Amino acid sequence: MERIYQFCAMKPDGTVVDFNIYQNKVLLVVNTASACGFTPQYKQLEQLYQRYKDLGFEVLAFPSNDFGNQEKLSGEALQQYCSVDQQLNFTVYDRIKVKGADAHPIFKFLGNKLLNGKLNSKPFWNFHKYLIDREGNVVDYFYSFTSPLSRRLIKRLEQLL
Repeated sequence: MERIYQFCAMKPDGTVVDFNIYQNKVLLVVNTASACGFTPQYKQLEQLYQRYKDLGFEVLAFPSNDFGNQEKLSGEALQQYCSVDQQLNFTVYDRIKVKGADAHPIFKFLGNKLLNGKLNSKPFWNFHKYLIDREGNVVDYFYSFTSPLSRRLIKRLEQLL
């Protein structure tokens, strides 16, 4: 079975990150957008990250313009928005596609049980969340309307930490 470590992605500054750096960490992978009704979840993701980062937890955000054209930013403008305007300390990657034939390979993997061995759950909107265990397996997902600080998400996260 495939694991998330086979992938790499680019940050807004052009740096390519090999996901092997996330081995032995619990991950929450989220497709995001800066002009969405769910954008306030950025602050909640930051709170979650700050609360659990010392226990081996990482949030990986993947901005996407796939839903409602709600992410116009990329590159330096995206980096400025996330680090300065939103004051995010978790990793935000550069804008990608998360649905359809042109979806980034990581989102094809996350949303397809034939690839990830666990679940079928493609993003229906921005801020769809995938929980990954310390072995790189997809173990759960949460719809956009589920707050990062919801009891259900936190309980599931704490089980993995």
